[in-house]
Amino acid sequence: MAKLRAVECREFIKAVVEKAEEMKVPVAIAIVNAEGHLLALERMDDAGFITPDTAQSKAYTVAAFRSMSPRFPDGLVIQQWFKERNPQMLMNASVFTGGRVVVSGGCAPVFKGDEMVGCYGVSGGTSDQDEIMGRYAREKVGWAHLPEHDDTPPDVKQHINEIYARVGLDARKL
Repeated sequence: MAKLRAVECREFIKAVVEKAEEMKVPVAIAIVNAEGHLLALERMDDAGFITPDTAQSKAYTVAAFRSMSPRFPDGLVIQQWFKERNPQMLMNASVFTGGRVVVSGGCAPVFKGDEMVGCYGVSGGTSDQDEIMGRYAREKVGWAHLPEHDDTPPDVKQHINEIYARVGLDARKL
């Protein structure tokens, strides 16, 4: 069983902070394990006081939904999926988890091989800014956001790619 280690989390946080400083957007970064339990959390000095809670909730949400289905590769897809189908259920999920379900850009799962080992959440900028910081850090430290051997059905991939196009991420493909 693969694990996400604290030292790896620190490297990811360092990369997010690097990009956040470049963008002049203070953020909080949370990393959870595959079950949604907190591994690491950091709030930059000028980030809003609620950003650590939001970052952790974003990471928790991806852990919960990605564990349920490969249809949810990140927070943007989760958000759009619920907008199109049942926005009330998303609100209910947030309520019955004590506010731990939050969907937005800036969060994704982390895979080692085919195993999801954790998820991250970045909060403090706009959804797009959080997404840019998360992707930058993920690429810099070499974290995969998809399994090594992707067995996602073609119709699901098509659906996710259509969602990416609708939210302005046309270049991003599953």
